Amino acid sequence: MHIQLATQYPENHALAVLIGDGDALSAGAEKLNTISSGYILGSLKKLGFKSAKGKVQILSALPDQPYTALAVLAAGDLTGLKGADVESVVASLYHATKSAGFADLAIDMGSFPAEQVAHAMFALTLASYRFDKYFGAAKLEKAPSLKSVTLICDDVAEVEAAFAPLKAIADGVIVARDLVSEPANVLYPQSYADRIKGFESLGLKVEVLGEDEMTKLGMFSLLGVGLGSRKESKLVVMQWLGADDKAAQPVAFVGKGVTFDTGGISIKPAEGMEDMKWDMGGSATVVGTMVALAGRKAKVNAIGVVGLVENMPDGNAQRPGDVVTAMSGTTIEVINTDAEGRLVLADALWYTQDRFKPQFMIDLATLTGAMIIALGMDYAGVFSNNDDLAEKISEASKSVSENTWRMPLPTQYEKQIDSKIADIRNIGGRPGGSITAALFLQRFVNNVPWAHLDIAPTAWTNEQRLPTVPEGATGWGVRTLDALVKAHYEV
Repeated sequence: MHIQLATQYPENHALAVLIGDGDALSAGAEKLNTISSGYILGSLKKLGFKSAKGKVQILSALPDQPYTALAVLAAGDLTGLKGADVESVVASLYHATKSAGFADLAIDMGSFPAEQVAHAMFALTLASYRFDKYFGAAKLEKAPSLKSVTLICDDVAEVEAAFAPLKAIADGVIVARDLVSEPANVLYPQSYADRIKGFESLGLKVEVLGEDEMTKLGMFSLLGVGLGSRKESKLVVMQWLGADDKAAQPVAFVGKGVTFDTGGISIKPAEGMEDMKWDMGGSATVVGTMVALAGRKAKVNAIGVVGLVENMPDGNAQRPGDVVTAMSGTTIEVINTDAEGRLVLADALWYTQDRFKPQFMIDLATLTGAMIIALGMDYAGVFSNNDDLAEKISEASKSVSENTWRMPLPTQYEKQIDSKIADIRNIGGRPGGSITAALFLQRFVNNVPWAHLDIAPTAWTNEQRLPTVPEGATGWGVRTLDALVKAHYEV
């Protein structure tokens, strides 16, 4: 969908006006003649329209008016709208009008501050996302009728300037959504790494380590996961050096990138296995975050590391009972080959802290089904060895309406991952499964401030919960991590 700015009303468009508390119409209504304004308010009264924030009522246009239809959007207190409020109501307007039959919509935001209009553009960008790359002509014909939205504002240049950093964040979210949406025959470790290399055009420095390089580094925990696949495993390192001091200590994000997870020899049930194309959701968030930081030229040095593997069963695949040695020297008994994400992250985390000595590390992974059982589908779990970092993540997530909930890391549960023949084993049984997975990862952070975000509940949604997040891949976490960096780590 095309989104643009203008200072004048384009003809032959449907027009959306905002109505606030006390039936106060937005500035655009004042530019309509008295009959039209009276018509809007009178029609709403007859229809029993209740001004619940985000509610939309579509009305027919009066004769001799340049608008093809009128849409009235309830926005609450028009004088006190914040960015998040604007995003919510404008995205709701999009969903209410996207299939209403008209192709072009103009939204009156005259007299609104540039920052609010910019957030409206941001909301429309995210809300109108569709992954229709593989649709044929018949399905494309069923696309929403709405093809363009024009935001009426007072100063186009001022809004464009305010939107620039938000556009970079939206680009990062969309990159993450696209990556998660791709099928595994298209997105596998090598093709994924190639896509990441393409972001060097933004100023990112990208390195790709293959299996030979990882073997020399002793990354046998990560490499073991991909033994059953014909696709070579990769470790991709992204660097954004945006601080004035290029040698300043960076922040670091680490992502699980299992491009398809059959479970390996501990194979999953067939039902629902197609969803395992998005078991690389954590890595997609890391890539999207790095794209956002580079796109808005964030004043920070940031590292993104993603371990890319495919977990397949064949005659060469890792077996339950095998013992592997991680880069740290820790030996791991593999009890279940479907607990593979933590094996990937173990080496990726150790490599990151060992090479880059970051201020903190945050890893993201669709790690455990147990996280869904614990928190449902609306919250990501946060595990951390550092209270300050955990609190900052919570604040950042709240500021962008991405829910997180901190979980415990009790030392008494560590006995569940003790092994009788190795240093640790890769699962700790059903009780506290998400906790023991996080305790496993904690063994590889070497006392660096660290947080683990289990995004199994939030990386994909089959039911739209937020108007800016359509069904499917969510891009969850890009906005949280960007907000975290912006609030605390840019210099």
